[in-house]
Amino acid sequence: MAVEGSAPGGDQGPDQRIAELVAALEARDAEIAKLREQIEQLTKLCTGLTEKLNQNSRNSHLPPSSDGPGAGSRSGGTQRKTSKRKQGGQKGRRGAHRTLLAPEQVDDFVDLFPPSCLGCASGLPAALDLDALRYQQVDLREHRPYVTEWRRHEVECPHCGARTRAEYDRTQIPNFAFGPCLTAVVTLLTGVYHLSRRQAQRLLHELFDIAISLGALSAMERRTSEALETSYEEAMREVEHAGVKHTDATSWLRAGVLTSLWTLASAAATVFAIFANGCRETIRPFFGRCHGILVSDRASVFGFWAMAARQICWAHLLRKFISFAERDGPAGRFGRDLLAYTALVFEYWHGFKDGALTRDELEAWLRPVRAAFERTLEAAALADIPRLSGACADILAHREALWTFVVHDGVEPTNNHAERALRAFVLWRKRSFGSQSDRGERFAERVMTVAHTARKQGRAVLEFLVGSIEAYLAGQVGPRLIGA
Repeated sequence: MAVEGSAPGGDQGPDQRIAELVAALEARDAEIAKLREQIEQLTKLCTGLTEKLNQNSRNSHLPPSSDGPGAGSRSGGTQRKTSKRKQGGQKGRRGAHRTLLAPEQVDDFVDLFPPSCLGCASGLPAALDLDALRYQQVDLREHRPYVTEWRRHEVECPHCGARTRAEYDRTQIPNFAFGPCLTAVVTLLTGVYHLSRRQAQRLLHELFDIAISLGALSAMERRTSEALETSYEEAMREVEHAGVKHTDATSWLRAGVLTSLWTLASAAATVFAIFANGCRETIRPFFGRCHGILVSDRASVFGFWAMAARQICWAHLLRKFISFAERDGPAGRFGRDLLAYTALVFEYWHGFKDGALTRDELEAWLRPVRAAFERTLEAAALADIPRLSGACADILAHREALWTFVVHDGVEPTNNHAERALRAFVLWRKRSFGSQSDRGERFAERVMTVAHTARKQGRAVLEFLVGSIEAYLAGQVGPRLIGA
């Protein structure tokens, strides 16, 4: 007897088969949805990795040294075109000629006289010619150390026969085996030109036959660091009171631990400082009382500085827009539009710098560019495009600091000043892997600060180092670094 609702012979009824088909379809739909989600995730991951792979110094914060050999040929279609001109000086250029030194600066003269007259072949006297043609050669000779020895004599009294030795006078006999000039040269080699201590040790031995241990080199660096402390503080005061200053940061290493290296540079001075980290609370005292206009990137760490007194670096924006333009779809279109406006900004700025535009004309010409640029940023921020809309919204949040260079004298649209200052430190870090102690960090900060500031002041770095070390050893105030 058949059961109601079931097929004869135990076969499934139509309702059950339909239910099974629905369940199978739902399972398949769920699997398809899962696969689509995985494809979407993998696509995003692939896009992100591709963008990172294509990052270089043109479209990101990466330094040019990270591009590697031959990067110019792989950087896309906007690289500089290869010139068809031959290497070397071009026709019509003004050649560079060495200026002869004054006679009082010459150590030796070799006078050459004609032996006979070209007219009658008679012998000629060796008469000096005030208009003689002059040729000079500069060479190195007798590069040897200058050694001074202090001798404490013991003298026998002619009356009583007692023998008396001269007292040890600290004001006459130095406490150190190496003098101020040699100490300054060591500082110049290791702290300014960034030779390793072993390289400096070998160079001194090969050039001057001076043997110095690595420990003695380290002690000389310590004395120099102490001698330059007041000069470092002087540079700090100068930068703090400057009307316009540039800042940037990079990484540094202390005994293999990552730290943060900062620079603050004005037209008259450049200061470096190394901190345990780059947090706002850590670096805030370095900037003093926040006087003047600060040129920087868009890092959130600068939130303590009033937006109206800042200038955002357009070179950073340019690299960001290049990265947008290299993408497909709407992101690429927004990037190309922003690049076009940025090109106009730099074109008008260079026209102003070259004297083709007055400041009023610069402001007038950039007014429509500014309006179009900010409208494009607003549209990009609302487009909800990953890795683009958020960046554009952040740039808009800094809009008050984008155009400071247009109305303020002495303000540049880029932060190249600070980036150039950091470059030497970056190369030093790559060669030496940073410093090993707090004392080493203070030496690096002070020596680089003094070297960069002295050059801005038109001072000879070695001469200033010698004067500072001499004053320190004599217990006197060292020379002024700025405005001397």
